[in-house]
Amino acid sequence: MHIKKNVCESLIGTLLNIPGKTKDGENARLDMVAMGIRESLKLVSEERKHIVLPAACYTLSRSEKKQFCSTLAGVKVPTGYSSNIKSLVQMKDLKLINLKSHDCHTLMQQLLPVAIRGVLPTEVRNTIIQLCYFFNSICSKIIDSSKLQQLQDEVVVTLCLLEKYFPPAFFDVMVHLIIHLPREIKFCGPVWLRWMYSMERYMKILKGYVRNRHRPKGCIIECYIAEEAVEFCSEYLANARTIGVPKGIEERIESRSGFKVIPTDYKTFVQTLYPMKPKNEKWLQAEHKRSFSSWFKRKIETELVRPKNTVSQQIRWLAHEPKREVLSYRGYGIGGYYYYTSDHDSRSTTQNSGVMAEAESLHMSTAKDKNSIYANMLYYGVIEDIWELNYT
Repeated sequence: MHIKKNVCESLIGTLLNIPGKTKDGENARLDMVAMGIRESLKLVSEERKHIVLPAACYTLSRSEKKQFCSTLAGVKVPTGYSSNIKSLVQMKDLKLINLKSHDCHTLMQQLLPVAIRGVLPTEVRNTIIQLCYFFNSICSKIIDSSKLQQLQDEVVVTLCLLEKYFPPAFFDVMVHLIIHLPREIKFCGPVWLRWMYSMERYMKILKGYVRNRHRPKGCIIECYIAEEAVEFCSEYLANARTIGVPKGIEERIESRSGFKVIPTDYKTFVQTLYPMKPKNEKWLQAEHKRSFSSWFKRKIETELVRPKNTVSQQIRWLAHEPKREVLSYRGYGIGGYYYYTSDHDSRSTTQNSGVMAEAESLHMSTAKDKNSIYANMLYYGVIEDIWELNYT
């Protein structure tokens, strides 16, 4: 965890030439001259004893720094994904400040490969992206032990490429420790089981309890006991019925046992209803969209006539279709996750309007394809409005 933080600070500090964080400077250039490498990067003395550092392959111009910082400043992530990245970017000085451990974790794994697109030479950019992919691989929840040796070999090549482009001062002990991370995973297990983000986050909560700096322990104990009492009361009243608060998805969905509608029944019904029509999947799909709701309603009405039917209340509501009047929300919480409309997200620092759904759909190569198949497909979209349908 701290290896990633130190490597991230060194990398970003060197790219943006942040004073106190960069690994490139006069001493680094003198070291390269003493080692007899990269003669083109040696210091250049101008008039009035002004020393100039020639631009290296990792040096960003002011316009590139502005592009890099503006990309990070415009990032919006879901609530709880990370801190507000925009607050870490200073557009005036073109640098990043107050980076915490989890901020570096987010940057190295997801945001840095996006931010450096188009601002560095291809070979330098690809090397940094390879390093980010390495951290992303070792931090996965599931790691294939047979691929650890491959990760070890790849990170060695990546570090050799970094030595090709960055100054020797960049390679401190933290960069060297990257080599040992795959071996550590082999002996100790996945990284996410051992990192300390939750502990550091809880230490911040405990520090917030301190009101009297002369008695910090007493303040923490007093606030901790008060919080425990509040949590006990909230658990005791967990089954109480709330007023004005939408129910969770677990409370609104009851057991699905009872009458079930099987799609094959409807397909058989369509084929017997239109015996002269072609029976390819494309035509059945179109007919399904057109007439399923009316067939479903008649099917349930026929089932309800029977004295001992097993039609549940939810199926009855679905058969009678929802009311025309709907409740509209700007945000809604379901199953512990909160979603907002795109209009609400445009005025927020976070982004919670993106959704993804996996659904089965009909796939065909051309419009005349007669061998179409059904397969699962991922659909992405943005929430424009949130409606609550009322079937009662």
